[in-house]
Amino acid sequence: MDALKRQAAARALEEVRDGMKLGLGTGSTAKHFVELLGDKVRSGMKVIGVPTSEATRDDAIRCGVPLTTLDEIDHLDLTIDGADEIDPALNLIKGGGGALLREKIVAAASDRMIVIADDSKWVDVLGRFPLPVEVIPFGLAATQAAMARAFAEAGVSGQMIIRKGKDGHVFVTDGGHWIVDAHLGRIGDPPRLAGLLSVIPGVVEHGLFIGLGSVAVLAGAQGIRVVERR
Repeated sequence: MDALKRQAAARALEEVRDGMKLGLGTGSTAKHFVELLGDKVRSGMKVIGVPTSEATRDDAIRCGVPLTTLDEIDHLDLTIDGADEIDPALNLIKGGGGALLREKIVAAASDRMIVIADDSKWVDVLGRFPLPVEVIPFGLAATQAAMARAFAEAGVSGQMIIRKGKDGHVFVTDGGHWIVDAHLGRIGDPPRLAGLLSVIPGVVEHGLFIGLGSVAVLAGAQGIRVVERR
């Protein structure tokens, strides 16, 4: 599986050109991309990156990739990031690593987003992977009640679980928020659910990435498959 992720990352690297401003994703597949990009930088390629998490920032520094922020540059040429699920319309579920807010801000600031993954992440319908929803801890019960109403309106339902870290305590994002993982099974209309969740005051952001993925690079036993958004 790790070898497949690295293959996808290597294929995405072929799209990077000298002088590009890049969004650097978070997670195991994106980590491969940052490492391979570091090799290119050491060979003379000039790029600059905006990391989507503190973990990616640390990886980029270790690999020698020059970094900036969206306060210094407000527009990126390309973001390369992984996904937890990808559907045929290139709608995504992201946030399994807990970095969905920064990932979405960076993706939205980019001309294009290449999604890199092993082909197990390709699904007919989103939802088997629990949907991460980043929330403010204040008033959480009220926020979850509003989320349940949004789920019902979108024709889905399922258990909501507050994410815990490896230490057993509540997982806290880089932005200081909590994550509720919604086990919905099947999301028949992802754009509708995304819109309903976005207007809930206690929801900071959700893991449905609608219309942001431009290209998916999927690595499997049969090789690399490249899917463009229709």
